[in-house]
Amino acid sequence: MTKISYDEAVSFIHGRRKFTKDPSLIKMRRMVELMGNPQKKLKLIHVTGTNGKGSVTAYLRELLMSHGYRVGTFTSPFIVRFNERVAINGEMIPDNELVEEVERIKPVIERIDDEFDNDGPKEFEVLTAIMLDYFVKMEVDYAIIEVGIGGTYDSTNIIDPIVSVITTVAMDHANILGDTIAKVAENKAGIIKKKRPVIIGRLPKEALEVILSKAKEQDSRIYQPEVDYRARLEEGCDHFWGERFSYEFEEEKWPLQRTGLFGNFQVDNAACALTAFNVLSEIEGIKIDRIKAGEALEKTRWPGRFEKIQEDPLIVLDGAHNPSAMEEVEKTLETNFKGKKITVILGILADKNSGEMIEVLLKNPKASIILTGFDGPRQVASPKKLHENHPRTLEIDDWKEALEAALMQKSDLILASGSLYFISDVRKYILGRGGLR
Repeated sequence: MTKISYDEAVSFIHGRRKFTKDPSLIKMRRMVELMGNPQKKLKLIHVTGTNGKGSVTAYLRELLMSHGYRVGTFTSPFIVRFNERVAINGEMIPDNELVEEVERIKPVIERIDDEFDNDGPKEFEVLTAIMLDYFVKMEVDYAIIEVGIGGTYDSTNIIDPIVSVITTVAMDHANILGDTIAKVAENKAGIIKKKRPVIIGRLPKEALEVILSKAKEQDSRIYQPEVDYRARLEEGCDHFWGERFSYEFEEEKWPLQRTGLFGNFQVDNAACALTAFNVLSEIEGIKIDRIKAGEALEKTRWPGRFEKIQEDPLIVLDGAHNPSAMEEVEKTLETNFKGKKITVILGILADKNSGEMIEVLLKNPKASIILTGFDGPRQVASPKKLHENHPRTLEIDDWKEALEAALMQKSDLILASGSLYFISDVRKYILGRGGLR
């Protein structure tokens, strides 16, 4: 049999239907069953949340690696290259390994297509199965699995994790998850498993009530901020691109911690990850070295999360793609760039709440907002229509021209945001040119 190429392997994965969810995990369970149930051979941590799950995954990866463990991560979407969605110790799956996994899974998918009248696994389901199989093959010690969308019917929800994490709950993907905070929370609470501990971040009251109820129903111990752990942003960080915070876990104070990721919200993300690591260590008998743990948090990097990609002029990328995430970005701007001239370039997908996102940024009197387009995986919000509804903004359809216009404004900060897909394009362009002047 002729071996397929890397491009053919990726095309095969992309060729499965995407951006849809079945209210069932029957096909997913059938697929992994035919592959020998790899999820049962792994030690897993499951992470969901409207915002912050990528950063929490990155912190957890570094914490485990700092203690000598081999760690798999499953994340989405990709920022640099497709392969990065499946990684071990931060190294993306090699092309040849991805090809081998696709060749192994193709006959399984063909069989399920036949069993379900040619309505077999979708793209994310296929990639989830590939990830699980690859992690077993490579004998990872732990795998941190990030939910794609929601929780209950996400393809990753066939796993039985040691620990589950719910970072935040806010409105996003309303067409799939529901049109209220409570409905979104109920979907995300679907990852809570019987007698498995759950670490949560700061949640709105209506979301917290839903998740506490689900945890009680599942007899799952829940760890929540201001009850089981505490974190406080500390002023006077001695290095600019990161945050410093105090941390307590179950009344035990830790030394001051530093994050390698920038933004006030990263304190909550780091504290959530550190709590998950504490809980996991209690279960698994891991002896925590606090010096190594602190170094791990400080060295954590995650592309596209208030990421500085150029110093002069200062250009930052952030994948905030819903009003809640944009509120956190605005708080960071207010805290760290108060009184500074800021230019924000926004590229937003059409199914997002773009109006609220823009209004959040317009609260900053020193911010100039340029609305732009990009080549997204689905429909992009029209810059022209958005500008008509928000006349204080500028509209430049081509994002490269928008970048040039931003440079002309001689701002203290240029921020590209609105979509992870958008900032992925911007990142590749700027780094590929060696920077912009």
